[in-house]
Amino acid sequence: MRKYRIRVGLDVDDTLYECNSYAVSIINARHPEEEPMKIEEINSWGGSGRHADERIALYSDPEFVRTQPITKGAQEFVKKLSEIADVFFVTAVPAECMSARAERLIADFPEIPARNIIMGTRKDMLSLDIMLDDGAHNISSSRAAYPVLFRKPWNTGLSGLLSVNSYDDFLHFCEMVLSSFSERFPQLSEGGVLCLVGPSGSMKNEIANSLTALHGFEKPLTSTTRPKRSGEAEGSYRFIGETQFLREMKAGSYIETTVYSGYHFGTSEKDISPIVERGNVAVIPIDICGAITLKNLYRRRAMLVFMRRDRAEAIKSIISREIDLEDKTRRIMSLDFEYRNSEVCDVEVSVDEGVPAAVARIVSLVGKE
Repeated sequence: MRKYRIRVGLDVDDTLYECNSYAVSIINARHPEEEPMKIEEINSWGGSGRHADERIALYSDPEFVRTQPITKGAQEFVKKLSEIADVFFVTAVPAECMSARAERLIADFPEIPARNIIMGTRKDMLSLDIMLDDGAHNISSSRAAYPVLFRKPWNTGLSGLLSVNSYDDFLHFCEMVLSSFSERFPQLSEGGVLCLVGPSGSMKNEIANSLTALHGFEKPLTSTTRPKRSGEAEGSYRFIGETQFLREMKAGSYIETTVYSGYHFGTSEKDISPIVERGNVAVIPIDICGAITLKNLYRRRAMLVFMRRDRAEAIKSIISREIDLEDKTRRIMSLDFEYRNSEVCDVEVSVDEGVPAAVARIVSLVGKE
């Protein structure tokens, strides 16, 4: 077990303070004659969406930095995090905005010493235990042991990164890292949630289907915006449009949502809880972001199993799928990030000896022999 407090770095813009949404509200006020700009129009951290240059210019305005609204729950989040970790603010702002940024952080988060404020664009030079950032480019180049992406509309294009949807999920992830050498193994023998995590091509769906068909596991119905594949069984997913998905997500219909290869996925509590309450196991092929959310909700009644497959075989599987070239490229490019996620799962199971062997191993781990 670690003999020191873990060092956690927190990005500031759109992690602790509203940035893109604040800029969008200012731009909409400046252009009342136009249809209001939506945050979903921003599909990357840089210059994208309408009035991109105008939006980016705001980030060099000290008054903008001085008046950014604090994100709801940020102060309570930082206070809780500081009780279990040494917290560092890692923020990239122009020189003319540094004083305004430091003044805000010191005033809004008094439990964090001023010496823990790090300003600069070279976040890749920092060695931390855990880093939380909404910029996919910062996470993909981070030297932190666990770089974690804070999911936002503009970072959904890159799949496979270790990611969270909320402050609560991130706090639980930090607790998972702290207790990784002492926490008891999950217990699902009286019901729970089995999360199958792994890269595209690791046969998660095949294994889930075998567990349900041969061993009595139950697969909750997951909603998704991706199109139905050729030969895919009815009832494998609930296929809906993106507009409907986003409407349901905002209404709180899902307990976990994620984006994989540009498509949304979500699972509702009404589809999982009855399975667990009956004493059975809900098996869900899921990415690491959704898995962490479910682990946060079900704790020791949730098991994260990383499905490891030989890289060459995984690539062959991706190439053979009836998906467009861009989707195949994204999935292959995310493999390195996906394999790294094994470090935060409860156990790893190889699929290189075939689905039956992997299924037998999982049944043994869950205790449903």
